[in-house]
Amino acid sequence: FMASITLKNIAIKGISAAVPSHLVKTTDFDFFNESDAENFIKTVGIKERYMADDKTCASDLCTAAAEQLLMDLNWDKEEIGFLAFESVTADYRTPPTSCIIQDRLSLPHSCYTLDLPMGCCGFIYALSVVGSLMMASPSKKGLLLVGDTITRMSSPYDKSRVPLFGDCGTAIALEYDENASDIYIDMETYGEGHSALITPHSGFRHQVTPESFIYEDFGNGVKRAPVHSVIEGMNVFAFAITKPIKALDRFLKNNNIGKNNDVDYFLIHQANQMIVDRVIKKSHIDASKAPLNLDRFANLGGASIPMLMATSISDDLRNRPQKLLMSAFGLGLTCGTAYLETQPMVISNLIKI
Repeated sequence: FMASITLKNIAIKGISAAVPSHLVKTTDFDFFNESDAENFIKTVGIKERYMADDKTCASDLCTAAAEQLLMDLNWDKEEIGFLAFESVTADYRTPPTSCIIQDRLSLPHSCYTLDLPMGCCGFIYALSVVGSLMMASPSKKGLLLVGDTITRMSSPYDKSRVPLFGDCGTAIALEYDENASDIYIDMETYGEGHSALITPHSGFRHQVTPESFIYEDFGNGVKRAPVHSVIEGMNVFAFAITKPIKALDRFLKNNNIGKNNDVDYFLIHQANQMIVDRVIKKSHIDASKAPLNLDRFANLGGASIPMLMATSISDDLRNRPQKLLMSAFGLGLTCGTAYLETQPMVISNLIKI
């Protein structure tokens, strides 16, 4: 059995996205020679990404995206009852960043705020949580803010991690709508694999000390300190091409969803080209239905799927109903699957700040 949730009368009304103005191409990294960069682009699929400076937080990007979306929707801020901030790069350990954003956006004091640090499955988690809360509340409108400045978590000398990620913030508007189709969501957790994606010295298990900043050379272009995030590449790859694929197959079968007739787009977490290609192949998905934006944005963590919606399929989402199947996997380790049928929505133009 999986953790299954059905959202009734909840609709996505709009999406927006913001990225930092600083664009970094794969060929710009000092630890890549020309041959290394070409091979990375060919195998991983990432040509460029947007990277935040040390003064820009995920909350800044998400707030900019939210302001634009609220303006494009012409929503009254006083009507927004829920605000969730999904990110692993909060402004502080305390207070919750969602409280700070509530003030920055001038949302009402009656707004329910929530932080969710769930990583690559973050959008699906936020959708399930806020959607469920809205079903149990008289408040009709909610905002999901999903974004990270992931690149600031990496050692600048770690070529196994730095070039994989980009920074962004997204905003998703939810509204109670009695005409909305049901949204189906399944989640799975494999906590025994948590060390495959981890920042060793970052919380209270291993608090930050002066030793946390001492670099160690692991060879092969990997030099980092305990305060930096770690990827155990082979373990992550093995997880990504097994558990989420099985979860996707079970999800389709349990909800009687046909891959050909019932899905317009498969929105797969943009981890890297090798993983996405393997998911497509092993799941027997029509590749023309699985859009990619890795080449332009890299891995965006929890904002990966909202950014696909805001860029790669934006015209279709604006102009006609769409049937979307979402598959995300990562930090935790977790994987999530969701299916929803959308009506034409507002998609804001990409913001650069």
